[in-house]
Amino acid sequence: MKLYTYFRSSAAYRVRIALNLKALDHELVPVNLLKSEQQGADYLSKNGQGLLPALETDQGVLAQSLAILEWLEETYQATPLLPADPWEKAQIRNFCYAIACDIHPIDNLRVLKYLSNELAVTDEQKNTWYRHWVIEGFKKLEAMLDDNSAFCFGDKPTLADVCLVPQVYNALRFNVDMGDFPKIARIYEHCNTLTAFSDAAPENQPDAPK
Repeated sequence: MKLYTYFRSSAAYRVRIALNLKALDHELVPVNLLKSEQQGADYLSKNGQGLLPALETDQGVLAQSLAILEWLEETYQATPLLPADPWEKAQIRNFCYAIACDIHPIDNLRVLKYLSNELAVTDEQKNTWYRHWVIEGFKKLEAMLDDNSAFCFGDKPTLADVCLVPQVYNALRFNVDMGDFPKIARIYEHCNTLTAFSDAAPENQPDAPK
C-alpha cells in the first residue's frame, strides 16, 4: 500500500497511526500541500478530490481519512480499533465524527489560507479563529471522556484516539491552552508513549523539515 501524505496533515496523520497500530506494511508518498502538489495533474489522476490523504491499494485508490480508516478496520481485523458491541462502536464513531466533521473542516489549511489570502485577516485574527473552534469542540469532547480511562474508550487504543491525537497536536501548535482539558491532555500524552503514535507524528515523517 502507498499512503499519500503530508507531514502536518492531521487527516493523513490519522491514517498513519492506524496503519502503524495494525502493523501494515506501507510506503509513504509525500505530497506538499504548501506547494499545492495535491492539485497537480499526477496526483489528481490518482485522487480526483485533490485532498489528502489517499491510500493506494491493490483495489484502487481510496480517499477521505474516515473512509480509509473504516476500510482498514473491515479489511484487517487482526488488530481491531473498534469494539464488537454495536452501541460501543457507535459511541466511538460519534467521538470521531465530532473531530473529523465538526472541528477539523473549519480549521484545516485550506480554510486558514482562505482567511489570510481572500479575506485578508491578520495572523492574530486567523489564530483566534482556529483556537475558538478547537476550544468549542474540545469542551464537548472532554465531557464525553471518562475520568480514568487510559485511552478515549477503555484500556486500548481505538479510532477515537487515532482521531484525537492529530487534533491535539495541531491545537498545541496554535497555542491552545490544554489546562481546561485534562482528560484530553492525559490521553494524548499516554498515546504518544506508544511507538505506533510517536512514529506517525509530524516531526518523524520523511517530508518534515530537518
